[in-house]
Amino acid sequence: MTFTRLSSLDDLPDHLRGACVAIGNFDGMHRGHQSIIAALRARAEAAGVPALMLTFEPHPRDVFAPAPFMFRLTQGDAKARLGEAMGLDGIIILPFDRAFSQNEAEVFVERMLVEQLGVRSVTVGADFHFGRQRRGTPAFLRAAGERLGFDVEILDLMDEGDEPISSSRIRAALSEGAVTAANRLLGYHWFFEGCVVKGDQRGRELGFPTANTMTPTGFQLAQGVYAVRARLGGRLLDGVAAYGKPMFDNQRPPFETHLFEFDEDIYGQTLEVALLGHIRGQEVFSGLDELIAAMDRDRTKARAMLADAQPISSLDRALGFFG
Repeated sequence: MTFTRLSSLDDLPDHLRGACVAIGNFDGMHRGHQSIIAALRARAEAAGVPALMLTFEPHPRDVFAPAPFMFRLTQGDAKARLGEAMGLDGIIILPFDRAFSQNEAEVFVERMLVEQLGVRSVTVGADFHFGRQRRGTPAFLRAAGERLGFDVEILDLMDEGDEPISSSRIRAALSEGAVTAANRLLGYHWFFEGCVVKGDQRGRELGFPTANTMTPTGFQLAQGVYAVRARLGGRLLDGVAAYGKPMFDNQRPPFETHLFEFDEDIYGQTLEVALLGHIRGQEVFSGLDELIAAMDRDRTKARAMLADAQPISSLDRALGFFG
């Protein structure tokens, strides 16, 4: 079955009605989310029906904040890519706004899940809430399923160490530059995408031409230097990236990737960048010679990290960052 991406339940093809559905925000699509998807797929395969994800964009917390503030791990496009890589048949990304948030939990279940989707079963995490004032609890959903004729599976949170795996825990790790810890919790190498824009050309002047990538709103990755693997169309390109420029006056730090053995004009193209390792935090140097020497060391360390890099799971290969 071809993977289907929808932004409205009005567009639902007939062959996707009666599916097993996982519902949630799924920011990060981390290992805890992956356990939900695995349980969903098992149910769908046993029943011989499609497996769908129902999620929302933007994140509800951004809707109710005075301004966008969340460090999003996976925007809608990334969630769709990950959902397809995990073997889902489709993803429905419903637009979320204040008007949508006023839907009562009963309306969400009866109109969207039953009338429009015709769900066979619903799988959610134990912390899932929905509907006006978050009145829709997992217990409410289970009772509604018994009344309206669909199964409900509620999964406990997955622990790692002494804490549950959570999107907020992964955001905190990335904001501290703890890439290895974040990637372990995710179960794949974290990636983001952005449009390549023209910078100040300073990297080229220093002998390190870079692809400057626009970062998503709320991007809070720790400033520093990283070993990265980038996808440009169908090509895989290794490199070393710097986020932030304390030596120069920049209101919004760029994400600058120096791609090895690469010198093409790619302005306006989309670059996907996966973080494979953290090299160092951001530093201030006394002069350009000291900066260039540090950049040489960074490039050498990045090459070594990338040479030793292994996929964390089959997701890394499905996403195209490993052969």
